Amino acid sequence: MKKIPPVTEEEWLLCNEFNRNLRDEFIENSTELSPKSLDSYRSNLTIWFNWVRQHCDNKRQVDIKPRDYLRFQNWLVNLDHSPADISNKRSAISSLNNYIIVYYEDDFPTFRNFISKAIKKPEPRLVNEKKPPTIAEMQMLCEAIENSDVKDKYMKIAWLKFSWETGCRRAESIQLLKSIVNQEPITRMVKVKDENGNLVEREAVYYMTHTIRCKGRGKTGKLRKFKFSDYSMDAIKKWLEVRGEDDCEYVFVTKTASGVKQLAPETLNQWCANTFSKILGRRFHPHLIRAARATSIVVEEGKSVEAAQKLLGHASSEVTKSHYIVRDTDDDEADELFT
Repeated sequence: MKKIPPVTEEEWLLCNEFNRNLRDEFIENSTELSPKSLDSYRSNLTIWFNWVRQHCDNKRQVDIKPRDYLRFQNWLVNLDHSPADISNKRSAISSLNNYIIVYYEDDFPTFRNFISKAIKKPEPRLVNEKKPPTIAEMQMLCEAIENSDVKDKYMKIAWLKFSWETGCRRAESIQLLKSIVNQEPITRMVKVKDENGNLVEREAVYYMTHTIRCKGRGKTGKLRKFKFSDYSMDAIKKWLEVRGEDDCEYVFVTKTASGVKQLAPETLNQWCANTFSKILGRRFHPHLIRAARATSIVVEEGKSVEAAQKLLGHASSEVTKSHYIVRDTDDDEADELFT
């Protein structure tokens, strides 16, 4: 992919003033978007309006035609941008068009969204097979790291166990505070089915995190607390013991010349690519842990899809089933058709 150079302040000031003001107004009023989405929309619209300046006579957004946008999309394709990236830019521009339709109807009554279904999205590229690790593989991964000389191995083990047990996303995991080790365990009786399918009462013991900002709309997103057991707590305590005293409040950190600071989400990608994937012998990435956890709950532990849904924080169990539960199958059932 040929990277698009950042739009300089000088270039941005050359863009049509109507477009510049429209972008800023749209971003300011898009309160339903998360800060990350807002940054993405701002960046994509800046690239779009700078392209319009260079290739479409610096037209106003309300004067753009479908063929103009098609040229922009083809420009991105020729730069070898991914279908996902093109889709993100398309979404930002289309959302801006809808904003104009709703809030500028009196000023531009004939304006229509120039991005239509007739302008096809680029075909998705071949994606890597999603093969979440099993419980046994996760245990093997942690043991292999512990027996290695990998840098900060106890932090990596703590992150793997905590992420696995809670099913949290990478941006959620790095919000975990050191004060969590002072949390007292919570004990309660719950009704579960035994091996014979009968409802019995059993004791559940777990810890609860502080409030963590999760993926969701708006600046606050969805606020959740995550449950975990001694499986993760012991690993977290071991890492903090090895780490020693410092002023950073977070569990997962990076050490720099200027001190210790919160770990960046991108660092977790590097751990997965450079360490975890090599140990497992196949591609491994942070989000795969959520798929692995959902799969283990339903397929390996025999629990309900609803239990996995609640752990992952999905609004619908259909999302859990369609996106995260992966089951290895063979052709035995199909073979019965031919007996």
